[in-house]
Amino acid sequence: MEKYIQNIIEAKRSVLDEFEKSGCKDVLIKVSEKVVETLKSGHKILIAGNGGSAADAQHFAAELVGRFETERKGLPAIALTTDTSILTSVVNDYSANIIFSRQVEALANEGDLFIGISTSGNSGNVIEAVRTAKDQGVYCVGMLGKDGGKLKEECDLSLVIPSYTTARVQEMHIMCVHIICAFVDQAYDKK
Repeated sequence: MEKYIQNIIEAKRSVLDEFEKSGCKDVLIKVSEKVVETLKSGHKILIAGNGGSAADAQHFAAELVGRFETERKGLPAIALTTDTSILTSVVNDYSANIIFSRQVEALANEGDLFIGISTSGNSGNVIEAVRTAKDQGVYCVGMLGKDGGKLKEECDLSLVIPSYTTARVQEMHIMCVHIICAFVDQAYDKK
């Protein structure tokens, strides 16, 4: 068991090293700046993903609406993964492929920011949401894994975690979410 745990720790270190070498830090800075710019201009953040990425979307929105590490005003962020009545009615009446795009159509305005989280980069419903968002003048960021999949090219800016292991990608995504939220905290610091 100890060797198994050590192997996971080493795998995480390897992804962190590759993250630094591959230019992901520079992309993360750009994403963080875009989040701050969107919020400071009075617009909102919409976030979506499936499975573990849905949980990350909710976590991200909670850190913005509530707070991260410092006291500041609540900021407008919506996880499109949380309203079971919307999700189930859209799946029932239409298809799972438009559960996020339908919400983007209804809730997003030009100047808002959509963040699609997908460890594969190929989540059909996130791809559809990005397409709808772009049609509405919404800037789109992908938080992706593996090779970035189809979303890498669909998004305006793509942060691709250099790993093909879903667990490592998810761990890095949540680290990135926390770094983005730290940028937001600094931008709203009253000192």
